[in-house]
Amino acid sequence: MAKFTSIIGNSQKLDGGAMFGNVPKTIWSQWMMPDEKNRVTLACRALLIQQDNKNILLETGIGAFFNPVLRERYGVMEEDHILLQSLQKKGLSHTDIDFVILSHLHFDHAGGLLSKWEDGKAATLLFPNARYLVSQSNWERACHPHPRDRASFVPELNQLLAQSQRLVIIENETNDLLGQHFRFMFTEGHTPGLMHTVFQDNNQTVIFASDLIPGLPWVHVPVSMGYDRSPECLIDEKKKMLEFAIKENAQVFYTHDPQHCMSRITQDEKGKFIPVDVITG
Repeated sequence: MAKFTSIIGNSQKLDGGAMFGNVPKTIWSQWMMPDEKNRVTLACRALLIQQDNKNILLETGIGAFFNPVLRERYGVMEEDHILLQSLQKKGLSHTDIDFVILSHLHFDHAGGLLSKWEDGKAATLLFPNARYLVSQSNWERACHPHPRDRASFVPELNQLLAQSQRLVIIENETNDLLGQHFRFMFTEGHTPGLMHTVFQDNNQTVIFASDLIPGLPWVHVPVSMGYDRSPECLIDEKKKMLEFAIKENAQVFYTHDPQHCMSRITQDEKGKFIPVDVITG
């Protein structure tokens, strides 16, 4: 039977207006209180799945690879690599991870693959015994980004992944590496080839929402981020995922919610999607 564990990484503060797109501040500030710089606090959370003696990590968060100037610019709140500390609390090292599944290669989801910043030292790739899974189209986007999202990718990380000989490019919904209980869903609204891991057996279904639904406030269908490449496309994809979650009584895992890591989904009498059975962590 699979075991699921929320793994906290480094936290981050980003502009609330960017995180909530076309939602007025008078509304989104009731969901998340901004600081004096109009920033809201966000988690960068990973999901550890342990099954059949395999340790499978879904994403690595933002990590601690930024130099002090960029750490301040992007609101990274801790100098240490918190994800590694969180794994240690669970009795694991990054060397114990067999697979790292990356929904996409934006730095706040993949930066934790890199070692902590040290002055005068080049970053190294962590998780030396893992295979790194990323979708074909997001790998292509990361290597050849659009000017609109070029700053979201880390060229040095791309180079290290390519050199590792452990990069696995995913093109289809299923992959024999992970077994019959794993499959992938792909969406395009946030970034090309955003890859959502779906775990499903006779006991449970878990959906890794990533930036399609960063946290509880974004469950409401009209809410999108300023970072999304195609908000209308994202909204349609979100609705489809939430309908699937209801149909399968699935748990949805959130990467950026500062307090809550999972919930199930229901709909009210008006058809609005509502998080229920919310899990903190």
